[in-house]
Amino acid sequence: MKTLLIALLMTTPLLTDAQTTTDTLYVYGPGGPLGPMNECAALFGEQTGHPVKVIAGPEANWLPQAQQRADLFFGGSEYMLTQLTAAHPDLIDAGSRTELYRRAAAILVRPGNPKGIKTLRNLTRPGITLLDVNGAGQLGLWEDLAGRQKLIGSIQANIGQSFANSALGIAAWKQDSRYDAWITYASWHNRLTAETDLVQLPATETVYRGTPVALSKTTRQPAIVRQFVDFLRSETGHGIFKKWGWD
Repeated sequence: MKTLLIALLMTTPLLTDAQTTTDTLYVYGPGGPLGPMNECAALFGEQTGHPVKVIAGPEANWLPQAQQRADLFFGGSEYMLTQLTAAHPDLIDAGSRTELYRRAAAILVRPGNPKGIKTLRNLTRPGITLLDVNGAGQLGLWEDLAGRQKLIGSIQANIGQSFANSALGIAAWKQDSRYDAWITYASWHNRLTAETDLVQLPATETVYRGTPVALSKTTRQPAIVRQFVDFLRSETGHGIFKKWGWD
């Protein structure tokens, strides 16, 4: 028995750290698109046998890990992925960049809409306190909307506080009831159904931002990553994104 064990050890190669990570695709990006990305990853894994793990949230939380083993990156808007690429040109393959789907801006309000907010102009009323996320794909989002209706100054005056990312904004929304509304993406309502009602804006008044993806320059599985990107862009992938609030 001892001789057999030795023989097996000699003929069975030990897996290195690199080999153990090449079976799973690692995908990194902000928290906004996590819902549809996770669902697409799970279905792709079931259909192809290639598992995909999505790690999302503020960049600082996952960047060190992504620098070691990322296969694909996604952005919550075009400018987010542009900034990441500019900061880490040796990490992201800019030539592989692909746009997925757009999502519309909207207004989130408290359940039941107690302040009766129906339009962007309603946010300028006295006594309305707004939550703002000044980053994470939402940089300048409210200003783009307000500028169309000449409401920049009056909406800015009602902003109670600005937060650097959506995670901080969500925590504040849940903990502090003084916030009446939040100009953000309609898709966030799908993640906060118990905490928000959705006030959609007319197509002629809203703005849209994209959801780009790009391969990592360090991926060891480029063919499989491209297969996953093709899945994201397929009719099935689009249907999943639409379910989560994308166009």
